[in-house]
Amino acid sequence: MESTAHLRFLRMSPRKISTVAELVRGKPVEAALNILKFTKRAAAKPVEKLIKSAVANATDKSKGQVDVDTLYVKTISVDQGPTQRRFMPRAMGRATPIKKKTAHVHVVLAEAKK
Repeated sequence: MESTAHLRFLRMSPRKISTVAELVRGKPVEAALNILKFTKRAAAKPVEKLIKSAVANATDKSKGQVDVDTLYVKTISVDQGPTQRRFMPRAMGRATPIKKKTAHVHVVLAEAKK
């Protein structure tokens, strides 16, 4: 059985989130949550919340029949979302662009084979 969760339009660069996603890819859920709890990256908190949401989806989908200890992070992917374009005033009447990037994060949890 698989369970999914999606985090869309996260106001953080996909490049920063993907470094955190690589830490938990393929790990059991309990180990992944422990890794994220002690990671000093800003992206760790939203990814941790997303994995907890996927675990809740798994228990709700199976009506409590799933063993949470056997779940692992099957796939976690980070895609680029829409970019907000802003401009900052600079010297001599010029303006430089500022690109505020967003990201979409998708996680799939699956039960490990016994």
